[in-house]
Amino acid sequence: MQIPGNIDPVVSPRAPIVRADGRRDVLGLDRDELRAALIEVGVPEKQARMRASQIWHWVYHRGVTDFAAMANIAKDVRAELEQHFVVGRPEVVTAQVSTDGTRKWLLRAPDGNEFEMVFIPDADRGTLCVSSQVGCTLNCRFCYTGTMKLVRNLTPGEIVGQVMLARDTLGEWPSAQDGRLLTNIVMMGMGEPLYNFDNVKKALNIIMDEAGIQLSRRRITLSTSGVVPMMAKAGEEIGVNLAVSLHAVTKDVRDEIVPLNRKFGIEELLAACAAYPGANNARRITFEYVMLKDKNDSDEDAKELVRLLRKYKIPAKVNLIPFNPWPGSAYECSDWKQIERFSDIVFKAGISAPIRTPRGRDIMAACGQLKSESQKISRAELDRIAAEKQAEIMADAVS
Repeated sequence: MQIPGNIDPVVSPRAPIVRADGRRDVLGLDRDELRAALIEVGVPEKQARMRASQIWHWVYHRGVTDFAAMANIAKDVRAELEQHFVVGRPEVVTAQVSTDGTRKWLLRAPDGNEFEMVFIPDADRGTLCVSSQVGCTLNCRFCYTGTMKLVRNLTPGEIVGQVMLARDTLGEWPSAQDGRLLTNIVMMGMGEPLYNFDNVKKALNIIMDEAGIQLSRRRITLSTSGVVPMMAKAGEEIGVNLAVSLHAVTKDVRDEIVPLNRKFGIEELLAACAAYPGANNARRITFEYVMLKDKNDSDEDAKELVRLLRKYKIPAKVNLIPFNPWPGSAYECSDWKQIERFSDIVFKAGISAPIRTPRGRDIMAACGQLKSESQKISRAELDRIAAEKQAEIMADAVS
């Protein structure tokens, strides 16, 4: 697996999965691709645009998975569509519900690879945490997903499919209804979204389409560990809210816990945040900051965080995240009193710094705990893996 160094991680192009029955999944196709696919199977060109709009409505607005239910399409056309296409969903391997109401699904793609998604209900919103990769490109030391190798990027259909499946489970079809439970999406599941940019962009455009799922871009947040060259592109071409996994304010500490920092340093990252298209006081950039005992949680760290955000004049909110433990992790959660003290220092400087209430810890669904495999890795093994990755980073820096 490539890792952050002088070169970017490269994901080998993935050959399309061919179903045993030869049918094509329409989930994840954009409007032009859907129209072209219909023409390819014999739908007359003059009808293809209309048919594509009809299918789009049934799939993304009403959540229908059976062509036979698409009532405004002629019966013979529906039969023909059934022969050539399917409307898929990820396979559910396990579905768990936490004592606090958080839900976690382990999902399986047709090629057997697994990934996870999480739904977090609150009094005023319901947030779906969506994955973008099987495994992860990066190797953040505090994150369980970071102990996995990158297997592959998720396709647009697999990303959109997570939203569709959640809506199926919550009974939220059709899209246009008041009081729905799923109100927000965060691209904060497994993987680094900006290293799967094209597929994430395509999926989010489908999710935001006004004739389909109808989720506003203001209700979607994309999180990055700091892939600086892609940040402006994301702001210009996707335009959703931005969250940045900062987690440290000094080079040495961030190099350790977010090794991507060796490629794109804190100052470079914050400059990119300051230039993010559309960022303002009404659409602040969220900085995620996991609280690690005696590592990044001192009063001096809090003051330096304030200094940096002021220096770059970033409209910011800081989410303080109590560290969520996982088997073999090398860190401990900061003491609660110190987390509150850290928050107070940042708040008194005029920057919002709420402490995120841990959710779903009992089912390993909390921030940093997602991992598609359930095997336990020893502390020694994790240290060995980290040492190997660190050696590769240093080798890249020298070459």
